[in-house]
Amino acid sequence: MPMRVVRRLVACGLALCAGLLVAASAAAQAPPLPGDIIADLERLHAQLQQGEHASVSQHARAQAQRLEGGNAADRWASALYHQLAAGAEAGAGRNEAAADHLRQARRTQEAPQTQRDRWLREEARLRLAVGETEEAVTLWLDWLERHDGSPDERWRLARALAELERWEEAAQWVERAMADDPAPGERRQALAATVFQRAGRGEQALARLEASLTAQAEPEAWRRAAALAHGAGDAQRAAALWEAGWRLGVLSGEEDLRKRIELNLAAGTPARAAEYLEAALADGALPDTLANRRLLARAWEEARDRERALGTWREVARLSGEGSDWRRLGLLAHAWGQVELARQAMQQAQHHGAEVDPRWLSTR
Repeated sequence: MPMRVVRRLVACGLALCAGLLVAASAAAQAPPLPGDIIADLERLHAQLQQGEHASVSQHARAQAQRLEGGNAADRWASALYHQLAAGAEAGAGRNEAAADHLRQARRTQEAPQTQRDRWLREEARLRLAVGETEEAVTLWLDWLERHDGSPDERWRLARALAELERWEEAAQWVERAMADDPAPGERRQALAATVFQRAGRGEQALARLEASLTAQAEPEAWRRAAALAHGAGDAQRAAALWEAGWRLGVLSGEEDLRKRIELNLAAGTPARAAEYLEAALADGALPDTLANRRLLARAWEEARDRERALGTWREVARLSGEGSDWRRLGLLAHAWGQVELARQAMQQAQHHGAEVDPRWLSTR
């Protein structure tokens, strides 16, 4: 009877209020308890199950303090009283006080190591819940030195390390979490991407972001993935990501359309960029400004579409009245063998205040 009671107390002491699962076998490795202590523990456990948090906490705390300086059995009993007090405090929503009781309990050398480790893990969870992130991380790392931990626990530690901006450690735990959770949900994919990016692991970050991109993903996720690819020097990948997001309807609007055009220019597909921009100007999706017309002229120029490039630059120069635009038209016309157009453009450039070598003003 006594052993069965202690096992039940150890197994269920926090289960009602804080989710602590402990091994019933722990009691077999601890000093035997006197009958009156067992009866008192059982009574408090029953009260805890009935939701009597205040009375259980007060009595368990007093008993824990009274017995902590006694013999081995007393100290083991003190630890169990601390566990009951932790359950009562957690049940009342006082997680920090509950964590403090578990810290006292796990410091009891008479408690089996397996039991102290369970208290350690639960204390870490409680510390994290109340925002004591640094202490929680220390406890988790201690516990994980002796246990593999579940993927959930590894993800929890990785997130906590990220909050502390310990990016490389966080990246290591993300990798360990993903070893048993290769297809995490969107939130974990986003966490992994952030951690890898901040740890300087750009390719891993981009892979995580790409894995999380769907039609339901936030537009910012698509933008971030494209920016990461572009920042890594892979403009083609960035443009492909933007195209996919645009076609799915995740990316839209004036700013996203302009970025689509700019990324195609950067990716070496200027003709496509020019076609997008020309259509956007025609249907009013982008404003018909000089800046956008210059961008269109540059796109046709990079696409080496001579007729369209020269025609667009001429229209830009005519609308702007700026010597620099006329001069650019002249240089481009000369490069493509349009001598007369080059001469005319340079005359206009000089007329509008640009410095022009006199040799450009005669037929060459």
